[in-house]
Amino acid sequence: MNGIWLDFERPIVELEKKIEELKGLKGVDEEITRLESQAKRLKKKIYSNLSRWQRVQLARHPRRPYPLDIIPLITEDFIELHGDRRFGDDWAVVSGIAKFDKFNVAIVAQQKGRDTKEKIKRNFGMPHPEGYRKALRIMKMAAKFAMPIINMVDTPGAYPGAEAEERGQAEAIATNLFECAVLPVPIVVLILGEGGSGGALAIAVGDRILMLENSIYSVISPEGCASILWRNSSKNKEAAEALKITAADLVKLNIIDEIVPEPLGGAHLDPEQTAKNIKDALIKHLDELTKIPIDKLIPLRISKFQNMGVYKE
Repeated sequence: MNGIWLDFERPIVELEKKIEELKGLKGVDEEITRLESQAKRLKKKIYSNLSRWQRVQLARHPRRPYPLDIIPLITEDFIELHGDRRFGDDWAVVSGIAKFDKFNVAIVAQQKGRDTKEKIKRNFGMPHPEGYRKALRIMKMAAKFAMPIINMVDTPGAYPGAEAEERGQAEAIATNLFECAVLPVPIVVLILGEGGSGGALAIAVGDRILMLENSIYSVISPEGCASILWRNSSKNKEAAEALKITAADLVKLNIIDEIVPEPLGGAHLDPEQTAKNIKDALIKHLDELTKIPIDKLIPLRISKFQNMGVYKE
């Protein structure tokens, strides 16, 4: 289990440990085969019946693939571009250009970081205003050269600190929403892990919205919701259920267009297969979108977001 497991995975871990111990002994091949079959059935049972909170845990798994793990597996010649040309460079946002299958594309992504040093450098995947302005600069450059855009979302939310507010966090997000709605190139968005609030939406306005099977996408985190509704952040499980933040929920609500399958047990167990699934989905949607004339594509994009949600008077 890669040395890291979640509470609901413990029965699987214990069974796999038992199998490993038996592999050093002679004359137990039949028992090993039986236990391996049992482990396979147990995995299927557990991962086919995950609660929403358990999917939140998988979306935040410390070994879950981040954009810089996926990009080299699905593209060639990725060149990272830096800076917003106003304030500085935000390491929580990765952006650049690459060769993707038959397409030249621009890529904008949110990157969290693995160890403590990198997490601090990338601000735990929470962009500052200059990160969103860098993203918009790259997307506008893509539009100038008629390059499709692939955006990868993985953030708990935009950085809420005072310095971010001083530099115009809300304005930066609002400008991205406005500009992305009318960019004259195809935009495909992929929710890789966490899609948190406006911090995610700032790069998630596109023609097609895809989600990995165990990713989440919501206006607020379960903990934040629980703190507001119940004044108790420990009610996170109840909040996750109420928010309906999983890919399965959102495809039913017509918020997203497709669920990209993950290997059994989560993307962290097989990043290469996950990358292949992502690449196949992205190619399919880019093939479809590049056939639509731009004068039709933009109204369709705007209509897509206008039609989200229902209300009663």
